[in-house]
Amino acid sequence: MLTGSRRGFLAGLLASSMTPAISWANVGAPQYLSAAKTPDGAFRIYGLDGAGRILFDHPLPGRGHAACAHPTRAEAVAFARRPGTFAHVINCQNGEVLAELHSPEGRHFMGHGVFDLAGDLLLTPENDYEAGEGRIAIWDRRLGYRRVGDLPSGGVGPHDMQRLPGQDRFVIANGGIDTHPESGRSPLNLPTMRANLALMELDGGLEVTELDLDLRLNSIRHLTVRADGLIGFAMQWQGKDGQHPPLLGMMRAGEAPRLFSAPEALHQGMKNYAGSIAFSGNGRLVAITSPRGNAVQLFNAATGAFVRQVDEVDVCGLSASGDGFIATSGTGMIRSIGAEGEPAQHELAFDNHLIAV
Repeated sequence: MLTGSRRGFLAGLLASSMTPAISWANVGAPQYLSAAKTPDGAFRIYGLDGAGRILFDHPLPGRGHAACAHPTRAEAVAFARRPGTFAHVINCQNGEVLAELHSPEGRHFMGHGVFDLAGDLLLTPENDYEAGEGRIAIWDRRLGYRRVGDLPSGGVGPHDMQRLPGQDRFVIANGGIDTHPESGRSPLNLPTMRANLALMELDGGLEVTELDLDLRLNSIRHLTVRADGLIGFAMQWQGKDGQHPPLLGMMRAGEAPRLFSAPEALHQGMKNYAGSIAFSGNGRLVAITSPRGNAVQLFNAATGAFVRQVDEVDVCGLSASGDGFIATSGTGMIRSIGAEGEPAQHELAFDNHLIAV
């Protein structure tokens, strides 16, 4: 026999299942999501069309870093900048905060997350700063984004995380950097730091790939995945000044990573910092950005050969557009690279990432 509360719960589930889903088409079919700072110092998340026009925007409680889009429903999860502890699940039609996610005591978010193939589970990289290890938290959307468990990330300092096409297998950029809220973003483990890439299954299975030992301080930070499963990764060197290791890598599951650099002068101009990475819309190019170097560098995705550099002040966000790319900057500029379209200018300071919907 059902109790009243149980009946109410089931009735709520039935009503929810009968409610028409609000799709991305209902909110103007945005192509990108980006966090940004407004001129008055507030922080918001924005939905943008392919030309960089704003379709919607909603407030955030603090500085955002990246977001992830539900695969079918008009729901965006906006993450605090590392080492933040909040993430907001936002109904992009009306701005309603559907859920507020908070990392447990002793953990903080890393600024990124990803949905599983069905859109039922949200996975978020976290730092267990007391244990000094990375974890991947699992949140069940069907239960109102309730936290239902976590898995090891396979390393320290997991930052970005992407799902491989058509499957529930994920690549994790374990940046290798151990931090603690009391010391902010300062690395605590440089003598023992070792970054890696981990391929993770939902059952917890892990396949870990490390760079050569002399590159152990090359923090693997951000990821992009091509439709055929080719993984691109961007790095940030934590070693001594005067050293300039590669900032771009590519890898397929089960194969060794390959690393690439621009010609020496241009490579050094990136100041050992790649902020975002993306494959072009046609998959033939891969590009990295550097807000410190004020540049976007394009490479041949098949060979790794350097193609060209595009200069742009404080550029960081990057995504595919047409056959080319679209980039955002802290100056409010949104511009196409290798694709048709006039630059758009906003009175905003776009944050690090431009996320495709």
